[in-house]
Amino acid sequence: MSLNYIILRNLKKNIKNYYLYVFALIFSVALYFSFVTLQFDPAMHEVSGSIKGEAAIGASSVLLVAIVAIFLLYANTIFIKRRSKEIGLFQLIGLTKSRIFVLLSAENLILYFGSMFAGIGAGFVMSRLILMILFKILEVEQLAALRFSPEALQRTVLVFAAVYVLIMIMNYTFIRAQSILSLFKATATSQTRIQRMSLWEVVIGLLGMISICGGYYISGELFSGKFTGMGGLMYAMIAILALVIIGTYLFYKGSVSFLFNLIRRRKKGYLSIREVLSLSSIMFRMKSNALLLTVITTVSALAIGLLSLSYISYYSVESSARESSPHDYGFLQKADEAGFREALDKAGIGYTTLEIPTVQVEVDLKEVLDTNKFSNNDTSLLATVISESSLKNMDLQPGEVRIMGYTTTKQTMHQLKNKGELAFSTKDGVMKQQLAGLSEETVLPYYFGGGVLGVFVVDDSVFRELLQHKDPDEQKRVSGEGIYYGINLTGSSQAKQAYEIYKQQKPELQSFSQYEFEFNQRTNMGLIMFIVGFLGLTFLITSGCILYFKQMDESEEEREGYTILRKLGFTQGDLLRGIQFKQLFNFGIPLIVGLCHSYFAVKSGWFFFGTEMLTPMFVVMGVYTVLYSIFGILSVLYYKRVIRESL
Repeated sequence: MSLNYIILRNLKKNIKNYYLYVFALIFSVALYFSFVTLQFDPAMHEVSGSIKGEAAIGASSVLLVAIVAIFLLYANTIFIKRRSKEIGLFQLIGLTKSRIFVLLSAENLILYFGSMFAGIGAGFVMSRLILMILFKILEVEQLAALRFSPEALQRTVLVFAAVYVLIMIMNYTFIRAQSILSLFKATATSQTRIQRMSLWEVVIGLLGMISICGGYYISGELFSGKFTGMGGLMYAMIAILALVIIGTYLFYKGSVSFLFNLIRRRKKGYLSIREVLSLSSIMFRMKSNALLLTVITTVSALAIGLLSLSYISYYSVESSARESSPHDYGFLQKADEAGFREALDKAGIGYTTLEIPTVQVEVDLKEVLDTNKFSNNDTSLLATVISESSLKNMDLQPGEVRIMGYTTTKQTMHQLKNKGELAFSTKDGVMKQQLAGLSEETVLPYYFGGGVLGVFVVDDSVFRELLQHKDPDEQKRVSGEGIYYGINLTGSSQAKQAYEIYKQQKPELQSFSQYEFEFNQRTNMGLIMFIVGFLGLTFLITSGCILYFKQMDESEEEREGYTILRKLGFTQGDLLRGIQFKQLFNFGIPLIVGLCHSYFAVKSGWFFFGTEMLTPMFVVMGVYTVLYSIFGILSVLYYKRVIRESL
């Protein structure tokens, strides 16, 4: 039997057993090649006009390589240990360690670079589809052409060739360090089996659950006012990360075994075949995989959380734009507004106008502001005040004030009482007013709310009195002439044309465009969502493959047990039901823990990113769960084949 024959036979066997590894490698190369192709695609200049799209794609490709490299190195560790007996047999028949290394290198060379070039071909085809998806998300009206990038090809080959060199170094180190005896024992010592739980493990299990719950509690109170200042928030976030990550590790190390042990004790040791194949196996195996599962769970939670937040921002683009600028266009100077209207008239674009007089006043909120939830002891701020006559359906009595634009984010950072007394400071003294209500409705651009509370609406007589005592310098600095000029287009079909006119005007003072706010946020968050989504998909596939490979190892180790159970009379269906229950826990526990981590992380600060949390977050979690479940199904099918071949 020649060495070439051995190489070809092993190659055929490995493709059959590790088809998912080959798929993951092809997918990873394809995705990386597509990302790098985007970086050099001339069409990306349309995206990089508003933000550095090429730089963002380039940075994401580096993260993608890191994820793929870690996966390939870890998968190679699993494979080389699985083949330890084979390597030992090669030494027994007289092959030297150097010859064995050459054999494995040649085999990996064909498998690895064959998959890599297949991935490059798939990436070339995928690049146009990915560009179309990106343009669809960003609503860019440009043709996505299919282009081949020599720069992308060169970079892809160099990067994955470097990863191959690392794999070869790992294989060479493993072969040189192992004796024949240790090679035959490598798989037998890869898992730790413990037959009974100690008191220390019970303590670890309880500490794990307490740590996770503690992290969740702090995340829920993060913006409640208990942690004031940047230092307090930073320490709180560090505490959340530490508690959740350490708690997750302890959960896998002891909590799972502790909970399952309680179930076993409750049944007094009388377990069905399904429970023997599932609960008992998970109790003892999850401890040895605690670190791996912690990493997978933490990164999964991070991916789901970031994707949820970016999708929340993308999902809330229109409502956020209305909060930033409630009218299509706004100006602080009459000349700017008049010039824009003249240009609209020439273009035949219909519109309506409005004028809202404003005044800047120092207001003291000591009586209505919950000082325990304020960032410092200063309860005064410079507020924008308008008259009730500037708004429709607004009726206030003298001495009453209503705060408009008091959004969810502002409510979280600065909670107000529904009623109470506040004071306007003027040159001649203090004007006491009663808070008559709070509203989320935005009436002026975000600029006038100062990002603190919103706009204060008062009775006409009070407003006239405030105008008499205004500070001219402060008024001009903040709001120009003291009048806000708003313009609303009568139709949406000419919105883009109106925006082009607006950009040509270049107003001297601050001006506002709802279209511009919406366009910028959709571009920024759309690209972030695109990048995070594909990086998350890559990690999902690689982590799913790792768990699948671990199940392959376990199934091979348990093959003799299945043979014994089959000889005792248990059918394939009996064993398969236990395996299905086992995979439900093996894949379900990391998934559920990761979803819980991401839920509490998103819930603690989602209001900074948009106006709607549940729908975008549940969509992301649903898609992630469906894709993740595929690997659980594949592992069940592999176990089914092992059970069928065990007798």
